[in-house]
Amino acid sequence: MAIKISHLNKHIGKQHVLKDICLSIGDGEIVGLLGPNGAGKSTLMKIMVGVWDATNGEVQVPKSIGYLPEQNPLYEDMYVREYLRFFAELRMKARGERREAKGEKEIVEELIERVGLTAEAHKQIGQLSKGYRQRVGLAQAMIGNPELLILDEPTTGLDPNQLEDIRALIRNLSNPIANSDLVASNSQYPNNGRIVILSTHILQEVKQMCSRVIIIDHGEIKVDKPIAEIENLEETFREATV
Repeated sequence: MAIKISHLNKHIGKQHVLKDICLSIGDGEIVGLLGPNGAGKSTLMKIMVGVWDATNGEVQVPKSIGYLPEQNPLYEDMYVREYLRFFAELRMKARGERREAKGEKEIVEELIERVGLTAEAHKQIGQLSKGYRQRVGLAQAMIGNPELLILDEPTTGLDPNQLEDIRALIRNLSNPIANSDLVASNSQYPNNGRIVILSTHILQEVKQMCSRVIIIDHGEIKVDKPIAEIENLEETFREATV
């Protein structure tokens, strides 16, 4: 399994935020992570990406991770292309790579095209609509062609047209970029697709995009099933979060 979490617990002060989480996720899965506010979804994702440590338990995740937090942290005074080149250079330096074959410029141009930012690449980020800012955040998360992509509420605040565009883009991003120098030279990248973990409050989004559903409430996993095995997601969610 590409992700394996065993008996994970997280305490913040006196609060037991995550309780004995056990979870395995295989290559190529698109997992919808559902739960009410305060259920522990964001805490679990932050532990996966290394922002927070677990109190105890075992967490095994791929080394190559892309992360888009709920509050998309963009430098609004930078231009789109400038911003992405900056992060591509940082990623290459962090991996100890020299500017050979494809450098950060080529990496960025490939990502700009893939996420549909070609017409906006010369603009300042502060001038962009919410939908295009999310595309910038997704492109930044994709630098390095990560094996695991974690998206925390990526469609919040988007209008209906933007919603459909971003959903289609996320579905597309579950596929690897074949034969690309975006892949780290030491990557054990899976041939059958990257893992995408999508946290959202929109049940319809999960039904459209995900192959599997995990519902968390009060820090515990209440449901973990393939989407095909759930007849009524709304009812399942209500019963799991009573």
